[in-house]
Amino acid sequence: MIIAVSGSVGTGKTTLSKKLAKKLGYKYVDVSAIIRKHRLSEGYDKVKKCEIVDVKKLNKVIMKEIKDKAVIDSHLSHYLPKKYVDLVIITKCNLKALEKRLQKKKYDKKKIKENLEVEIFDVCLNEAKDAGHKVLVVDTTKKVNINSLVRKIK
Repeated sequence: MIIAVSGSVGTGKTTLSKKLAKKLGYKYVDVSAIIRKHRLSEGYDKVKKCEIVDVKKLNKVIMKEIKDKAVIDSHLSHYLPKKYVDLVIITKCNLKALEKRLQKKKYDKKKIKENLEVEIFDVCLNEAKDAGHKVLVVDTTKKVNINSLVRKIK
C-alpha cells in the first residue's frame, strides 16, 4: 500500500508520516530529501520563498524509488498519479494552532498569511479530490491516535 500524506505547511505531515510509517512497518519517504538528492529544484521563488519543482519530474523519481509499502511525506504528494497511490491523507489544523506553528518556524507575516489561506480554502484537499484520490482527512490540532488511524486505513 502506498500512502501519500499531504496538507498545508505546518499541519503536521512529517510527524504523522513518521509515526504512521513506523506503526505500519512501511518505508518513510521524505520528498524534500528526494528533491535535494536528485537536484530537482529548478531555482528559488523569492516571492513565495520556496523551491521551484517540476512535479512531473518529481513524480517520476518518486515512483522509481518506491515499490510497495511506503508513506510519502510532502505537501506535493497529492500530485502523484492516482494509479500509484492507494490513499491520500490530508492533514488539517485549527487556524490559531497553525499560525503559532508557522511563527515558531520563523515564517514572516506574508508567508504565514499565504499558508493560512491555503488551509482556509482546503487547497490540498480539493486538489487531491479533483485528482480522484481516495482521501482521508486527519485533524492534527491535537495529538493523533495512531492506532485509531491505522484501523481506519485497514
